[in-house]
Amino acid sequence: MRKHILILLGIFAVVGAAVLWWMFQPEPAQLPIAQVEGERPTISAPREQTIPTTKVAKAVGWPAGTTPVPAAGLKVAAFARGLEHPRWLYRLPNGDVLVAETNSPPRKGRSITDTVMRYLLGRAGAGVPSANRITLLRDANGDGVAEQKTVLIGGLNSPTGMALLGGYLYIANTDALVRVPFKPGETKITATPEKVIALNGGGNHWARTLLADPNGKYLYVGVGSSSNIAENGMDKEKYRANILQVDPQAMTFRVFGAGLRNPQGMAFEPKSGGLWVAVNERDMLGSDIVPDYITRVGLGDNFGWPWYYWGGYPDARVKPENPALQEYSKRPNFAMGPHVAALGLTFASDAKLGAAYSNGAFVGEHGSWNRVPVSGYKVAFVPFGELGFPRKGVKPVDVLTGFLNAKGEAQGRPVGVTFDRGGALLVADDVGNTVWRVSAK
Repeated sequence: MRKHILILLGIFAVVGAAVLWWMFQPEPAQLPIAQVEGERPTISAPREQTIPTTKVAKAVGWPAGTTPVPAAGLKVAAFARGLEHPRWLYRLPNGDVLVAETNSPPRKGRSITDTVMRYLLGRAGAGVPSANRITLLRDANGDGVAEQKTVLIGGLNSPTGMALLGGYLYIANTDALVRVPFKPGETKITATPEKVIALNGGGNHWARTLLADPNGKYLYVGVGSSSNIAENGMDKEKYRANILQVDPQAMTFRVFGAGLRNPQGMAFEPKSGGLWVAVNERDMLGSDIVPDYITRVGLGDNFGWPWYYWGGYPDARVKPENPALQEYSKRPNFAMGPHVAALGLTFASDAKLGAAYSNGAFVGEHGSWNRVPVSGYKVAFVPFGELGFPRKGVKPVDVLTGFLNAKGEAQGRPVGVTFDRGGALLVADDVGNTVWRVSAK
C-alpha cells in the first residue's frame, strides 16, 4: 500500500509541476505589431491571463563608445551623462533644460505580487532609489553638450512633471503638486516647496506629469491608476486614471479627462491647440492587446477605464459592470502598439530635423515587460496632417532605436522627450543615465 501511495504522490507531483510549467509559459503575440498600430488597429479577442506573460529586457547599460541608432538623415550624441535615473525633461525659455532624476517611492508590500514587481523593476533597471531631485543642464556655447550640470532643487518626492508659470516653477511630486519661486537663469532653488493640491498616491503608476496651459490660467496633471483594472476597488482610484485641470491661483482642481489608465506625456498640438496625451493601457489580456495610444482629450471625455477599452470593448474581468458608460467611451485617436509603454510626448513645432519630421508627434516608448516578443524600447514619430490629427493610414516611424543589444538586453530605455533651443530632440534614458540629443546631419 505504501508503495502505491508513493507512486500516486509522484504522479501528482509530476502533473503539478507540468501544470505550473504550463501556467508560467509566456503567451506570444499572434499578430504582427504593425497590425495593432495606427488609427484603426486590430483589436483581437482577449486572452485572459491568471499569471501574466513576463518578458522584460535585462538592463545592462551602454558599453563605452556606443549610442542609440538614429534614423537615416539624423545623428545622435550625448547631451548629458552621469545622471541618476533621468525620467523627464523640461526646457526653460532661456534654453536651460531641467531633468527630473527620479524613481518610484519604495515598494514595501510583502505580497507575491509586490515581490514579483520588485524583481521585474530591478531587472528592468528601475530598482534603484529615487534621487528625488531636479537637475539643471546648461549648454551655454550651443555645441550640443551640456557643460554645466547643477542640482536645482532636491528633497522632493518622486517628482516627474515640471512647468514654469507666473513666476513659479511647478513640480508634480507623486503625492502633491508643489511650487517654488523661480526665474529662468537661476541655478539653485532654496525655497521650501508650497503645496498647491494633494495628489492621491500609492499602488502602481507613481509618476505625475504636468503641462501648463498656453494662456497661463491652468495646469494639467496626469495621474495614473493605482492598479491594472481597479482590482482593489474603485475607492482606491479616486481622482486617478484622470487628467486633472488645476487652477493654481485658487489651488483647486477638477477632472478634465477620465478613464485614462495611465496618462503620461502631455502636449498641445500646435496647429489645432488640442491637448494630447500618451496613455498606457491595461495588462493580462494577451500580447496583442490592448494597444497603448496617443489621443486628443477634451473636457469631459471618458476613455472607458477600467470597464472599457478602445472605444467600447468591454473588459469582462471588471465587476460590477457599468453598461451605461459604454456608449460614452471615447475611442483613442492613434495606437502606438501593444504594451510599448508610451510615456514621453512632444510635438515638432520646435523641430529642426528635416522635412520628414516637421509636423507630428514624437513618443518615447519605454518598452514592454509583458509581451512576447518585446515591444517599444525606442522613440517613434507619428506624422500629422494640417488639421491637427495623424495623417490617414500612417504608422509610427522609428526615430531612435538600438536600445536593445543583440542579446535582447536593455542598454537604455527612453522616457521623456523635448526639444532644445536649437531644434534637436532630447531623450531622457533612465537605464543609460543619459540625455541623448538627436539632430539633423
